[in-house]
Amino acid sequence: MAIPTTKAQLLSYAKRQLGEPVVEINVDDDQADDILDDALQFFTEYHYDGTIRTYLKHQITQSEIDNQKTNSNVTSSTSGGSDNGATTWLEGNNYIELPEAVMSVVRVLDISSSTNNMFDLRYQLRLNDLYDLNSTSILHYEMVQQHLGMLDDMLVGSAFMRHSKHGNRLYIDMDWSANINAGEYIVIECIRKQDPTTFTDIFNDVWLKKYTTAKLKLQWGQNLIKFEGIVLPGGITLNGRQLVDDAKEEITKLEEELRLGYELPVMDIVG
Repeated sequence: MAIPTTKAQLLSYAKRQLGEPVVEINVDDDQADDILDDALQFFTEYHYDGTIRTYLKHQITQSEIDNQKTNSNVTSSTSGGSDNGATTWLEGNNYIELPEAVMSVVRVLDISSSTNNMFDLRYQLRLNDLYDLNSTSILHYEMVQQHLGMLDDMLVGSAFMRHSKHGNRLYIDMDWSANINAGEYIVIECIRKQDPTTFTDIFNDVWLKKYTTAKLKLQWGQNLIKFEGIVLPGGITLNGRQLVDDAKEEITKLEEELRLGYELPVMDIVG
């Protein structure tokens, strides 16, 4: 069982690294589960292998379009405010629910720019100027495309979107009645967590195995500190504080290694 593929196998691996079964690891099973959950969360938040940039699509229903026209009451605080909660605000429900695994939304793809209309300017540009790439300068075509894109951003623009991973809601500020119809799709580019139960190779990640072992050692030492100074039969004294100090040093080094060597640039996942 050298290659862990489940939570139980990874915890068993970490305990063997600490000396089990030769040495009894005084950590409760619930404590071990919490440690691994924290390690996986830290891995997902900062390790580039813990997430993936992907595209998700959602088919809009008529009920969702109708819901965008409604509002929710946002009442001011009842403590510490001058109006004692008497002021009521309204917030538009112009959002759609997102999967919990979505950590950040990079953008909402604009699919309205695609057209089959032969009178469209881009269609005419390709028809008349790109009939023969051997005799036509691609530089001119690229400059015109950039110019058209700038005009589109200035005169038409795109819908503003807002997202928070803890709310699992994607707010899209647009006229839902005019800009989209029931049955059409919204496509987003997003950063999504990798599910270790599906991608079991995550449990065999070198950094995650070391980090889980160090966190388990820390919990072991914290449990033994409560018995510090007690002399066991044979003159053996438990030294939990040394375990804690060693584990903290290892955790600090591993977290620094992760942030410097395995973390994506911060601006790469800002949505």
